[in-house]
Amino acid sequence: MTLKAVELFTGVGGLAMGVGLAGFEALSVVEWDKAACDSVRLNQTRGFPLVHDWPLYETDVRLMDWSSIPENIELLAGGPPCQPFSMGGKHKANDDSRDMFPATVDIVRRLRPQAFIFENVKGLTRASFANYYQYILLQLEFPECPRRRQEEWFSHLMRLQSIKTARNPRTQGLSYNVVPTLVNAADYGVAQKRERVFIVGFRSDLSIDWSFPAATHSEDALLRDQWVSANYWDRHRIAVSGRWAPPMRQEAKIRKLCQSDLADLRPWRTVRDVIGDLPDPRDSAAGGIADHRYQAGAKVYVGHTGSPLDQPAKTIKAGDHGVPGGENMVVYPNGDVRYFSVREAARIQTFPDGFVFNGSWSETMRQLGNAVPVALARIVASSVAQALVEVKLRSALSQVQFKALAA
Repeated sequence: MTLKAVELFTGVGGLAMGVGLAGFEALSVVEWDKAACDSVRLNQTRGFPLVHDWPLYETDVRLMDWSSIPENIELLAGGPPCQPFSMGGKHKANDDSRDMFPATVDIVRRLRPQAFIFENVKGLTRASFANYYQYILLQLEFPECPRRRQEEWFSHLMRLQSIKTARNPRTQGLSYNVVPTLVNAADYGVAQKRERVFIVGFRSDLSIDWSFPAATHSEDALLRDQWVSANYWDRHRIAVSGRWAPPMRQEAKIRKLCQSDLADLRPWRTVRDVIGDLPDPRDSAAGGIADHRYQAGAKVYVGHTGSPLDQPAKTIKAGDHGVPGGENMVVYPNGDVRYFSVREAARIQTFPDGFVFNGSWSETMRQLGNAVPVALARIVASSVAQALVEVKLRSALSQVQFKALAA
């Protein structure tokens, strides 16, 4: 059973790779940024399997010709630019020219996908954006009720709310059951405290009752692994003298964890878990590893303190210097700091080691900071794929049973 997908705002391809790993075939992969496209094309040239067959289009999604894409594709996915809503941005939301949610809704209306997955920053859920966030969700719920000429967005919001309240199918047209979820990537096995909003929708006529996949990892499980059983340190062969002191603010919690039951949740993955087998990029042994080069200049100052080696990383950010991007550092138990190499940051973002990047350290960190962790994308897309396949199987079974009765 083939599942078809279209990817918007692809960037360097984290979400698209996860969608592909979940079993979807890409009909179109769209990204306007040349540097990100160059990285994808570099890997296509090298024959990297996850991107080799992507039909990549370097263009603005608003200029894309969708005539070759059939209606009723299984999935539309993408991460509309986050800068209008980012904590580090100008917070202009709908007044920011980079707000691509209107274009995204237009494409939903045009392609009528069976499902969609959109990802954005936690800042989208801030109180100051509350009305516009609800406006985004309602536009995605009722894409065939577009904004009228000269209609202000807030008036359109009021009209959409009236439509939702009335629940009149004749005024709704195409509609989706939309499930927005604020997610911490660390809770899904990504070695990074990355909080993002996933907006997942299923076309209403499919009658799919879906919820976001349950968390698989937890901070409590990591604390127990480190400070109750000490399995974490034994696994990494860290002597007592090389371990951090237990965090004082969590001493009471650690004592409770001695008797608690964390069910089947696994420990949060840490920076050491994912980069521990790589040589230090300052060592000569690092020379043969792709994208594993030392970047000088790391230092600690206010708002720029880095990620402790034995915790999940702070969010990998799209930048190089200053608070926004300069946080892309690792902090050792003795207090030493250095910048993550590109390969280390890629591992934290769960990109495969076989995927290489085009551009300088700062440019590549921008690409990585804008990406969705591949592993998290795969979890979400796999859950969506399962729901769609179950509907198709039920429909096929019903047809077989109907034909049998008719015979």
